[in-house]
Formats: sequence, structure tokens, C-alpha cells
Amino acid sequence: MTIERIVLNSERNVSLTTYIQPVGGEYGQIERRPAVLVIPGGGYHFCSDREAEPVAFAYLKAGYQAFILRYSLNEQSVWPNPLDDYEQAMALIRQNANLWHVAEDRIAVVGFSAGGHLAACAATMSKHRPNAAILGYPVIDGDCVREYQRTAPDVVAHVDGNTCPCFIFATRTDNLVPAANTIHLIDALYQNEVAFESHIYSNGPHGLSTGDESIEGNLFCERYPGWVEDSVSWLSDVLGGVTPRGLAGPRFGAKVNGNRERTLNLDCTLAHLMGNPAAKAVLDGAAPGWDSDAPSGRATVIRLGDNLKYMGLDESRICAIEEKLNAIENRGKEA
Repeated sequence: MTIERIVLNSERNVSLTTYIQPVGGEYGQIERRPAVLVIPGGGYHFCSDREAEPVAFAYLKAGYQAFILRYSLNEQSVWPNPLDDYEQAMALIRQNANLWHVAEDRIAVVGFSAGGHLAACAATMSKHRPNAAILGYPVIDGDCVREYQRTAPDVVAHVDGNTCPCFIFATRTDNLVPAANTIHLIDALYQNEVAFESHIYSNGPHGLSTGDESIEGNLFCERYPGWVEDSVSWLSDVLGGVTPRGLAGPRFGAKVNGNRERTLNLDCTLAHLMGNPAAKAVLDGAAPGWDSDAPSGRATVIRLGDNLKYMGLDESRICAIEEKLNAIENRGKEA
């Protein structure tokens, strides 16, 4: 393994530490690895070592390349300095993807507390977006954010359809960053059709990191340390994982539905298609029993393909409908 500390900004004491594992040879057909950029917490006053190397090592074990960003703090953390630090770090990782054996379309950001705020900002408003975000007890809500850095933005207001998939975890009894931050973020992701997974564990204080006994002596629920393994599995779901035969494809992918594809498709939700006259014309003529004038609460989540199967349409008829929909430009898609 190659370890290097790169100074990104000497005046603000910003650095990127790299942990690069080899590929090929004893590692079989692995030519590139997915990567994580770890952003420790610390209330924008310090970068917690407990949320740095111990976290990076967990993902190294899972086959990832790992990077740790130590960003602008205290009087230097006025916004957007921390986000600029992230932009510089992510750009550098992608620029050096060949040298560092990184699959540049499989880079996740992993942030905790205030670092979770910065990671969530990267997921929602950065120029160099991560491909996924893992957020531990993150600071999200504006009032909570301003307690730590008064110039930093509220995250929920910036969640939209371009936000990357998110894995969020917290504890119900966190008395420094209330779990409401996580709940509000989940709601915003759901409303904007962004893929996510979330765990709010029953008991535990703030700042548990990985939950390893070697770094945490407080009492917390036994299930909490499972977030590490769950997050690795989730990354395999949305981005694909590492195998001796190289990078595997994602199990499910990062999209909740097909509403943002270039053309209409069977994965579009009923509500999305109901708003398109051309789609309604196709369905009114080709799908017996289809009622485009009777929307329901389910219409915002159920996909057309699933609905047509529930209606009992045979595969050939569904394929014919799909062909007609694919010829219609999706005017409702987001850039």
C-alpha cells in the first residue's frame, strides 16, 4: 500500500491523505478500485482522528482505495472554503484516477457530523459530485448547521433530482445532532426521487464513528457497528463492488425510476406519464383497463411496467407499448 499526504492549501492547513492499494498480481483481475473520500467531523473546529483512519481502513478492507480530507477549520471554515477544499480533493482524485487505480465513476464521499454536512453539500451542490454519499449522524438543518458554522448552508433546500444516492445513519438519542436532521434529509430525498437507505439506531451518543470497541467506550446498541458492512453492501447495490474478477456491476443501480431518462419508458411512474398527453394517448389506446384520469396516491411511486403486469398484459403487448413510449421525448426530465 502507498500512503501519501498531499497539501492542498498550506494557508488553511488543508490536506488529502491517500491510501492506495495495488491492483493485478495477487489481486487477480482487479485493474481499478472504487474509492471513498472520508471527511471527518469536529464541528468545523477540528477534524476527528476517530472518524478518519479507522473509517478509511474499514473501506480499504472491503477493497476500496481510500482518501481522507482534512479541510478548513475555525476562522478559515467560512463558507465556501470547506466546499472548495472538497472540490479540489475530488478533482485531484479523478485527475489521478489512472495513477491511483481508481474507477472514477465509483467514488463515494463518507462524512460524519459536520463532515457529514460537508459531504451532504458535496452530494447536493458541488461541481465535482460524488457518485454516492454515506452520511453519519450528519448536520443537515439550517438551525443546526449555524450552531457550528454560521455561514454554512442548509442542505435540505438544495436536494433535487441530481443529488447522488445517499446512505444515512444516526442514533435516536444523539443529543448534539438530533436525528431530526436525518429524518428531514430522508424526506427531501424521497420527495425528489433520489435513491437512499437509512438507519436510525435506537440508542447511542453522538460521534460513534465505526462503533469499534477500540475507539468508543460509551454504551450504544449492539446493531450500530453494522452500518459499515451495510454501507459497503449498499455501495455494491448502487455502484457495484469489488471481486477477484474485477469490478462487478451494480445490483440495482442508482435510479428510483425512469422519470429522468431522455425518453419515456416503462420505468416512469404513472403520475409522470399522466402529465404527458402523448404518453396518455399511447396508453389509452394500447392498455385495456388503463384509466389515465384516475390518479391515486400510488401513482407517484408505482412504475408503468409493474402496473401493466398487474393488469395482466402479456409480454408482447408491453413491449409494443414500450417501443411507442421510447419514441417520445421526456420533456419532464431534469438536466
